[in-house]
Amino acid sequence: MSIAVQPQPSSSIVSWTQIIYALHAFSLLTGILGAATVVGAFLTGWPSIIAVILNYVKRGEARGTWVDSHFRWQIRTFWFGLLWISLCVAFIIFTLGIGILIAWLPIALVGCWFVYRIVRGWIALKDGRPMYG
Repeated sequence: MSIAVQPQPSSSIVSWTQIIYALHAFSLLTGILGAATVVGAFLTGWPSIIAVILNYVKRGEARGTWVDSHFRWQIRTFWFGLLWISLCVAFIIFTLGIGILIAWLPIALVGCWFVYRIVRGWIALKDGRPMYG
């Protein structure tokens, strides 16, 4: 039985991954402390948008290393969150009056999911571990 060994990432790409997590965390913090929601700040805030752009620009440098899993994790966090919120907005529009009251629950859940994904990913990066899922 052989175990596949991945090449070690450069310290530069690990630093870029840290910066990307920090940008996402800054957006989350803006949503928590500001007037915006966590979800709104994460999906429309300039730090997260810059972070996603950096994910795509720097992804090639991480390919083949364990850091690539963090890039995949960060990109999926953004796009799946956008999908879930789009579905929530569609639900609000569909149900209108009573839907606005009910819609806060899934929006809050997506906000908690964003916080969980960024914190979990950043901790794994600091520990030098890949992300799964």
